[in-house]
Amino acid sequence: MTTSKKVLTIALPKGRIMKESVALFEAAGFDVPDLFGNTRKLIFENNDGSLRFMIVRGQDVPTYVEHGAADIGVAGKDVLVEQDRDLYEPLELGIGKCRMVVAEPKEVSVEDDPAKWTHITVATKFEKITKEYFSKRGIQVDMIKLYGSIELAPLLGLSERIVDLVETGETLKKNGLVEVDTIMEISSRLVCNRASLKTKSTEIRDLIKRLSSVVRGTVKEAVK
Repeated sequence: MTTSKKVLTIALPKGRIMKESVALFEAAGFDVPDLFGNTRKLIFENNDGSLRFMIVRGQDVPTYVEHGAADIGVAGKDVLVEQDRDLYEPLELGIGKCRMVVAEPKEVSVEDDPAKWTHITVATKFEKITKEYFSKRGIQVDMIKLYGSIELAPLLGLSERIVDLVETGETLKKNGLVEVDTIMEISSRLVCNRASLKTKSTEIRDLIKRLSSVVRGTVKEAVK
C-alpha cells in the first residue's frame, strides 16, 4: 500500500525574490505554476497538487510559516533577524543578496569619526537590528521608524544617519550618501514550520535535498 504525498504550502515574497525563488524550484525539478500572469490571485497550486504557493509581503513570510499557514517559506536574513521567529532555517539559497549598512551624507563623512559617536539619530525600518548594533558599540541611538525611501531622512533633516539595505550602493550615491559601516551581509533563506517538519517530514526533506543540490557549491546546507 502506497502512501499519498502530502501537499506542501510555500510562502514566497512578492517581487524579485519570488522570481529568483521560482527559478530555483524549477531548476530543482519541481512543477511550478505560472505565478507571474496578469492576475490578482495570491494562492496557486501546481499541476499534480503537491505544492501550493502563497504570494505575500516579504515581512509576512515568517509569520505565515511560524503559525502553520505555510509549511515552508523564503525570507531574507534581515527579516529573520529582525523578527526573531521560532523557525527551522535549513538552507541558505544564495539569492536576494545585499547588505545592511550605516550611511550618512557625504559632506558629513569628510570630517566624521564613527569611533567618537556617543549619541546619534538614525532612520530605519530595522529597529531591533539597529538597536543591537549600536548598543554593542556603546552608542546611544534615537531611532526614527520609516517604511520606505529611507535615504530621504538625512536630506530633509529628519535624522543624521540611516540603516538600510543596499545592493550596488547607487541609490545612496544619487542621494549624496556614503556607507560608514556594514552591519551584515544578507541573502534569502528557506525556513520551515517546526510542526510541519515532523508531520510532513518526507516531503520537506526531499524538497530541501533537491534545492540544496541546485545551490550546492555556492552555499552550504545549514544545520540549525
